[in-house]
Amino acid sequence: MSKQVVQVAHVDFCFKALIANLNNEPAPEATFEDLSFPLFVTWHIHQHGQSRLRGCIGNFSPLKLRQGLEHYACASALHDRRFRPVTLKEVPHLSCAVSLLTDFEPGEDYLDWTIGTHGIWIEFTLENGRKTTSTYLPEVMVEQGWTKEEAIDSLLRKGGYNGRIDDAKRQSIQLTRYQSQKLEESYEDYCSRHKLPN
Repeated sequence: MSKQVVQVAHVDFCFKALIANLNNEPAPEATFEDLSFPLFVTWHIHQHGQSRLRGCIGNFSPLKLRQGLEHYACASALHDRRFRPVTLKEVPHLSCAVSLLTDFEPGEDYLDWTIGTHGIWIEFTLENGRKTTSTYLPEVMVEQGWTKEEAIDSLLRKGGYNGRIDDAKRQSIQLTRYQSQKLEESYEDYCSRHKLPN
């Protein structure tokens, strides 16, 4: 894996960007180096002793970190179609994870990746002949306890494939494996670092 590039400052910037957006304030200033990476921003909410996904959106094209983190911090919290938009009242219960994607490699087949090490991005054809893609970050398969086949089948469904999934369908996909440098921090940690009330 590449050298460590994800920083606490990236997560802090996501909290600042979301809070500024929710308060209709100008975007925050970034203090970190403006490198380019494919990236994802993930929000979890922690309530009643449980944690659940609240939004996750990103991009596989390298983006300048300042622009990419600002955009995806807000897009994942406010525009992930699976969830209603995050509210200001929820922010104290959130954690934010920044995933910077590295080490992209084509897979030999749909099994050419390692659970716990690689994220997977698949390209496949829907029943109507349209090509589409779907991805899971490296931690998803571990969190779900999936085998490689279960992960591939779930990705096909996530991407909109409703047909029969068999070995021929799995063999027809094009798989790219990648690694992710991920850092997750809670709002409480963010407030503590910046000496803010939470």
